[in-house]
Amino acid sequence: MVNQHVKEKYADLALKTGVNLQKNQALMINAPIEGADFTKMVARKAYELGAKDVHINWVDDELTLLKFENAPDEVIADFPEWKVKLHDMYAEDGAAVLSIRSTNPDLLKDIDSSRVAKANKAAAQAMTNFRQYTMNDRIPWSIISIPTGDWAQKIFPEKSQEDAIESLWDAIVKIVRVDQENPVAAWDAHNETLKTAREILNKKNYKKLIYKAPGTDLELELPEGHIWKGGSAETEKGTTFNPNMPTEEVFSLPHKYGVNGTVSSTKPLNYGGSLIDNFSLTFKDGKVVDYKAEQGEDTLKHLLDTDEGARRLGEVALVPHESPVSQSGLIFYNTLFDENASCHIALGKAYPTNLEDGASMNDAELDKHGVNDSLTHVDFMIGSENLDIDGVLEDGSTEPVFRNGTWALNIKGE
Repeated sequence: MVNQHVKEKYADLALKTGVNLQKNQALMINAPIEGADFTKMVARKAYELGAKDVHINWVDDELTLLKFENAPDEVIADFPEWKVKLHDMYAEDGAAVLSIRSTNPDLLKDIDSSRVAKANKAAAQAMTNFRQYTMNDRIPWSIISIPTGDWAQKIFPEKSQEDAIESLWDAIVKIVRVDQENPVAAWDAHNETLKTAREILNKKNYKKLIYKAPGTDLELELPEGHIWKGGSAETEKGTTFNPNMPTEEVFSLPHKYGVNGTVSSTKPLNYGGSLIDNFSLTFKDGKVVDYKAEQGEDTLKHLLDTDEGARRLGEVALVPHESPVSQSGLIFYNTLFDENASCHIALGKAYPTNLEDGASMNDAELDKHGVNDSLTHVDFMIGSENLDIDGVLEDGSTEPVFRNGTWALNIKGE
């Protein structure tokens, strides 16, 4: 059973390693109201660390569902201006942003997918300026999760809600290394391991990656000047932070016009409260030209139709199959966790920081370098113990990068 002391350690980790909160810095927290006790603990600790202000945006699944069930389309398709101004105000002030994502994966399964798509698109359009602050690492930001009842029971359906929550707490604290005596030190060591992996990949400077697995035969070109990142990141002002906790990935960006072939998902994708499962995408010259899904095909269609960039890739990430998330044996129905159990790619916007000098380029310059732009950025999982990846070097030769779902490169220096 996870006691109060362990939760306190988790709150400390989120603040010290996640957003790396500085004295006299503001903190914005996005949190589920079901997790109010933990969120208040984070807020208290933030003030103890010297935060000048802590603002909390509460989210409630029940109220979200009621709105989708009852509000007219014009309300669903509108994102309030006051929310935009609120986020922009904190971003302009250099605030840290901590998001606690713990939504019920089946929350909107009975809602017309077109209504969900309208809401997602409206929010993405309205928050374009704020997203520039996070995707360009202008401010520190981090995403974590805590157990909530419906989410826990989705993962452990055979258990009572109380027992499911305890089981999910047990899984989370192990995966994010909070079960260790000094989680901050454990994360420092983990970040060094990921740093080694990204440095090896940056030195390799592959022109292309070739993916082979059941249902997957994909060639993915990497743009000139691409950069592999992973683990900790750094803001413009030099503050180190961890965007995702957990994280087991090293990632870069594909060339928006250089993806060809077919790729199949290996885990369910929870998108906007609806599940998309057992799906495949076929690419030609970087664009999705065909798709199918056993579950959630309408939702997948709406995702792909968000805008032109939603049919192209913005991220490629490598995760060994033996990651702690994968070894848990659980499907979390939560991308923060599931993407760190498996190699994945993302539809939509690329991180400009994955290109040399990308953060200082305008949209036209980024496009010229093959950097995708979109209102959306949605990771989905394609890795398994059956995945092989080859890297094509500058001279055209090919070498193994992944075999049977794990590193073929000597990442650990053994």
